[in-house]
Amino acid sequence: MNTTPHVCIIGAGCSGITTAKRLKEFGISYDQFEMSDEVGGNWYFRNPNGRSSVYESLHIDTSTKRLEFEEYPAPAEFPDFPHHTLIHDYFKSYVDEFGLRDKIEFNTEVARATRTGAGWEVTLSTGETRSYTDLVVANGHHWSPRLPDYPGEFAGDLIHSHHYINPFEPVEMRGKRVIVVGMGNSAMDIASELSSRWMAEKLYVSARRGVWVLPKYRNGVAADKVMAPPDIPKEQALAASRQIIRELVGSMSNYGLPEPDHEPLAAHPSVSADFLTKAGSGDIHMLPEIARLDGHTVHLADGTSVEADVIVCATGYNMSFPFFDEGEAELHPDSEHRYPLFKRMIKPGVDHLFFLGLAQSSPTIVNLAEQQSKLLARLLRGDYVLPSVEEQLQIMAADEAAHLEQYYDAPRHTIQIDFARYVVDLMKEIEAGATRALDAG
Repeated sequence: MNTTPHVCIIGAGCSGITTAKRLKEFGISYDQFEMSDEVGGNWYFRNPNGRSSVYESLHIDTSTKRLEFEEYPAPAEFPDFPHHTLIHDYFKSYVDEFGLRDKIEFNTEVARATRTGAGWEVTLSTGETRSYTDLVVANGHHWSPRLPDYPGEFAGDLIHSHHYINPFEPVEMRGKRVIVVGMGNSAMDIASELSSRWMAEKLYVSARRGVWVLPKYRNGVAADKVMAPPDIPKEQALAASRQIIRELVGSMSNYGLPEPDHEPLAAHPSVSADFLTKAGSGDIHMLPEIARLDGHTVHLADGTSVEADVIVCATGYNMSFPFFDEGEAELHPDSEHRYPLFKRMIKPGVDHLFFLGLAQSSPTIVNLAEQQSKLLARLLRGDYVLPSVEEQLQIMAADEAAHLEQYYDAPRHTIQIDFARYVVDLMKEIEAGATRALDAG
């Protein structure tokens, strides 16, 4: 028996709003819930729900042309790498342009989502319970900070980069001895900002391994604009890109940084306009991994130690779905931070549940759900049919291997995808699903 879809969308960040737009266009009934008082999710600076990781100076590391929505180009006056306030304004404009705001129930959290025989029962923070045929999870994955568990006690301030606003908030860092832990994009931004001689007394960066630091521009063009197109074989494109990077930046040791133990692009790209210059100028001092803490003394893995007043841990995030029951193990990531999904959207064997924007996409996650929603809307309308669960598992395993083979094994890479190649593959799957729908009548 056919059931008319009635969908619950969790979240009104970039993934939630573009999913809502697609469902509206396809005439599919939905409700959308947002914990905060405005759209934007992670890109809402000082978001009152506490889930934004945006710091005051942040500019996105993806160029405008790579991050804009396919069906709503960014304003022509946007710079190559917009400030976070422009990104948030862009999302609000998107919502208003397509008449999505009135359907968003703000200041309303999905407290619990439980499977039923007919779909999902959703309990809201208001105490109300509603029933839906389908559930779309678009709650993001950059809001649950992962902090290292260092032995010992630290007498200074230890925070996660998630809570960093500027050099004075939430901790006064001027004139302090500061250690930034990590060498991802946030770590490099924060370290570069704090390393000015008028700011931190001394700025250290502690890391387990070296990384390849990529510039934002290549020959005067935003670097992600000249990425290899997806029609070039991946092995060929990867080899050429690695050679270009080596020629462009040279050896990391030339800047006083540790040499990476992996090839360029074997990790999610660390992109910075300032970090290499700051390191080469002696404003950033490298440290090995932290071994333990003792008052203001920070002991390092090589047996040395330094004194510090503040530690900022830019050590990543946990995928978290707090609205699912803890006993539903298959609905939560495993102990190694792995959460494989068919086309990074669907848990094989779990019906009527869809994850939109749940990937670490290179170069951007902003418009990922816009593409994924094409499959979702067609599935809900009946124009697309999924392969069997067994086929989904086989395809998923092959996809995971293809997307992850170039990366070293680490929690930060378990949901990594190449956006352009992913989209090409997704469109092929939509075509295949349309053929299955016709065959099924």
